[in-house]
Parts: sequence; C-alpha cells; structure tokens
Amino acid sequence: MSLKAQITEDMKTAMRAKETDRLSTIRLLLAAIKQREVDERIELSDADITAVIEKMLKQRKDSISQYQGANRHDLADKEQAEVQVLMTYMPQPFSTDEIASLIAQAKAETAAEGAKDMGKMMAWLKPRMAGRADMTAVSAQVKIALS
Repeated sequence: MSLKAQITEDMKTAMRAKETDRLSTIRLLLAAIKQREVDERIELSDADITAVIEKMLKQRKDSISQYQGANRHDLADKEQAEVQVLMTYMPQPFSTDEIASLIAQAKAETAAEGAKDMGKMMAWLKPRMAGRADMTAVSAQVKIALS
C-alpha cells in the first residue's frame, strides 16, 4: 500500500472514530500533498510525500518554539499533537550506529579527505538518509569525520 493510500485510509478511520484533531491534521497533510501534485502536475511518490511531511514537521517545530516563547502553551500543545500525528507517517529513524556506518561508507566511496569534500559526502548521504535522519546533525558528524 502506498503512503498516500495509507494516509487516506487513516483519514477514513479517523472520521469513523470521530477523532477530530487527528482528522484535521490528516486533512492538512492530504491538502499539502494535493497542492504539490497540482503545482508540479505529477503523482507524488512515497519519497516525495515523505519530503512534504518533513517540511510540515519543520514548520510545526518552529511554531512550537515561537508559541512557547510567547507563553502560548495552548497553541504549542495543539502543534505538538499535530507533530505526533505526522510522525506516524515517517519511516523508522536510523540509530546512531547506522548513521556512523553510513558516514564511514560515504567517506570511503567518495574518497573524501578534508572539509573541501564535505559537499560530495553530503550529496552521497542525503538520498540514502532522506526522512530517516536529521541532516543537520548528520552534517555535524560529517564535519567531525573529515577533521
């Protein structure tokens, strides 16, 4: 079953169970997917849908920090609930050992030796880690591996 079909089924299940908060988050996700499909005139793959979810998660996390800074915990809690729903559609994240292994493999395959080769390594890692690792943290680990 494709990710989009799973999300649609989950929307139907949330409707039947009258889970209004979960339903509204799933509808937002489906709307974002549909918008991107219409804009680009393509059918999104599971990887593309994962990218849409990642973008939505980043927006929610930014909002949470803004709301907490403004002492609006009610809005931060709502955004946190949306994050929980969106996280159910993300692939299982890599462990730190798996990330370290992939970085070592990237270093060997790209023959990276110094900081100037960081772009090559990140280009090799990004498609393999999409949606399964925080690329900012991976970038920091790559810097350490190259120094």
